[in-house]
Amino acid sequence: MKKYLILMLLGCSLLWLGGCSDEMAVAKGEPEKAEVIQTKIEVPVIKDFLQKFDFEQRKESKTHVVLHFTSNAALNPEDPYVYEDIRGIFKEYDVSPHYMIDRNGVIYYMLPENRVARHAGKGDLEGYPEYKDHLNDFSIGIELMAIGTEAEMQSIIPSEDYKKIPQEHIGYTEAQYKSLNLLIDDILARNPKIKRNRTHIIGHDEYATGRKTDPGSLFDWGRIIQ
Repeated sequence: MKKYLILMLLGCSLLWLGGCSDEMAVAKGEPEKAEVIQTKIEVPVIKDFLQKFDFEQRKESKTHVVLHFTSNAALNPEDPYVYEDIRGIFKEYDVSPHYMIDRNGVIYYMLPENRVARHAGKGDLEGYPEYKDHLNDFSIGIELMAIGTEAEMQSIIPSEDYKKIPQEHIGYTEAQYKSLNLLIDDILARNPKIKRNRTHIIGHDEYATGRKTDPGSLFDWGRIIQ
């Protein structure tokens, strides 16, 4: 028995340090009635849960993936992709994705899927009137470190600062598309109500039209949906 417990502890340590990751959370309620919810994430991720872990337990089935772009271009246009800076923005504004993919394709696992992330906000989704202002309840949010066109970034950064952004920081990278495809494959394998099509995998701009522009015109939807 003692040997078995040691092996279990070693296994948990390895999962935490890197590679594939287990998602586990305990539902709120009386201690003796707490429900352990666990799913397996099969792609390599860096687990870095946001510290303010008071996100609502998900009650609805997941039916959508919402894609976003994010950066720190407003404060640091010449070096807009420092992970700690972007994570700090999430904390400051009390928003969150479930995942974030950096320029090199590294996937950061920031919130368990069985929690309702604050990523979509208010909006409407065609064909889903019941989702008005409640898409968070039904969706998984993925942020990609990327910057859109000057017009798409107008509400975030003035033109004079946009021109300071190095060209290689604008748009998306090959590594990001590769990792995004792997992550979507994994999400779909665990969530049968989400299909690999433009009905179930959408941009933030499709839900919050006129308020948001991400992932923007530089995102190539043909790279993830044939």
